[in-house]
Amino acid sequence: MKHFDVVVIGSGASGGAVAYRLCHAGFRVAVLEKGRLIRREEFSKDELAYCRRDIVTPNLFEEYHTIEEKIKGKWVSTPTYESGWSFWNGNIVGGSSNFMSGMFHRLHPDDFRLKSKYGEIKGANVEDWPICYADLEPYYTLAEELVGISGHYEAHPFEPPRNTPDFIQPPTKENAVVKLLDKSCRELNIRSLVTPRAILSRDKQHRKACYYSNFCGSYGCSSGAKGSSREAFLQPALATGNLTLLSNMHVKSLHNDTKEHLSYALAVNTVTGKEKKIYGNIFVVAAQAHESARLLLNSANSHHPNGLANSSGELGKNLIFSGGGAGQGELHADALKEIDFSELMQTGYFVNRSILDWYFIDDWWDGKFKGGSVEFMFEHQNIISRARKNNYEGNKMLWGEALADRLIDRFTKQKSIRFEIFNDWLPNDNCFVSLDPIYKDKYGMPVGKLRIEGHPQDVKVGNYLAKKCEAVLEEMGAKNIYSAISSLPPQNLIAGGCRFGNDPKSSVLNKYCQAHDIPNLFVADASFMPTGGSVAYTWTIYANALRVADYIIETFSKSKPNTKT
Repeated sequence: MKHFDVVVIGSGASGGAVAYRLCHAGFRVAVLEKGRLIRREEFSKDELAYCRRDIVTPNLFEEYHTIEEKIKGKWVSTPTYESGWSFWNGNIVGGSSNFMSGMFHRLHPDDFRLKSKYGEIKGANVEDWPICYADLEPYYTLAEELVGISGHYEAHPFEPPRNTPDFIQPPTKENAVVKLLDKSCRELNIRSLVTPRAILSRDKQHRKACYYSNFCGSYGCSSGAKGSSREAFLQPALATGNLTLLSNMHVKSLHNDTKEHLSYALAVNTVTGKEKKIYGNIFVVAAQAHESARLLLNSANSHHPNGLANSSGELGKNLIFSGGGAGQGELHADALKEIDFSELMQTGYFVNRSILDWYFIDDWWDGKFKGGSVEFMFEHQNIISRARKNNYEGNKMLWGEALADRLIDRFTKQKSIRFEIFNDWLPNDNCFVSLDPIYKDKYGMPVGKLRIEGHPQDVKVGNYLAKKCEAVLEEMGAKNIYSAISSLPPQNLIAGGCRFGNDPKSSVLNKYCQAHDIPNLFVADASFMPTGGSVAYTWTIYANALRVADYIIETFSKSKPNTKT
């Protein structure tokens, strides 16, 4: 019977980072991934396969969630196989990090102390973090080096401080539209910043630089430029000889031999259906927030009848997403300023601009509140989805020559520029994950039941930022500008459910993401976050996972890691 030093459940951002660090410190690590291994050369830009089929996610009729929403004052639960609203995000080796757009930002120091800064917000369960920015900064820097984050640092009131003067990797190539965007921002007294990206602009070891395919987000990278867990962490970890990567292995439950000690993970091979016990000294759960909580709830036993690490009753609670929304406008050939239309239509290059001016609002008229960040980009270049947006004239569907003319005009005489808003999703009592008492997946396990309700402040902040962004597009000369701010969450940014804190009565994990109740259990994905900040939080997940791994190394008496590895 093989016995591992550490068993990691999930191979995404956090699982890969933990495994990398531990393997380089001499730990024998098993990473269990429910999905299959797709090699770099197998990735394609097939829109049907990756965006309209379930090639990298489970079939919703076999594995799904139930979503509980308030409709006309009553909570109504709907299986996702009926709604099509999938909460799976890249179930392959490397997880959803394979398909990210790679816009990376650090949390601001004040994101760690929102309650102290702004006080309590009615209806929200905001708490300060048990760590501060200084605790995480060295790991942000380490992740930046290991992942290969490209960018250019400029001092800004809301740009977090750094211990290094600039990024090692220079920014990725930019479309000429940034000249127009930057000038428009200056006219409005707004500072646009270069967006850091987890995408290589230069070759790095076994990985090649970005080849500017024009299809980045939602797709795997066939050059290795994207800083996925698979490229940045798992492949180097395998090279140590200390990593056993077990793909197509879905963990159904975790099992104790004593109240305070886990013994094995019960996993099922998703191809053969055979079950297997995977034994280890330490278990690190990294299955994405809602699924990590579900696994711990499904692991209830006589020692822990309400689920593992749930003596506080907080397991699954305070699930958070990203608040905000998006908007866009059209830049037309006949009204374009500052640049040639041919430059605008250059494919592949990034817009690469962020705005942090509204991260914290303290205005005599608008008041004082936490704001958010904005990313500018082109409309996603998926051909089918762009065509489908233009196949109607009023209520009449277009066919034949009329449709062809519309699409030629849409694809050759204009280009849409888009903004995405990120602001805090405030944790609240009506946003959590539990076990559905009726529905089970194909393995016979209760599925996760997600109750989803946003806080009114989320939408208020989103609308505030959307008006600011629309003004930028107007200054750029864009036409047909619109925005949409929703109280519904994006299903690709999920955190919370296993909140960390110093008090075992009000948190699931301690400040090192170690379960208060079970010392050899850690949860390393975004589950730990009490608040999510106002940026995409993958960089924070990477950094914290490296921090957690170092704590495991120090606590469980193995050799120290080489930070230059």
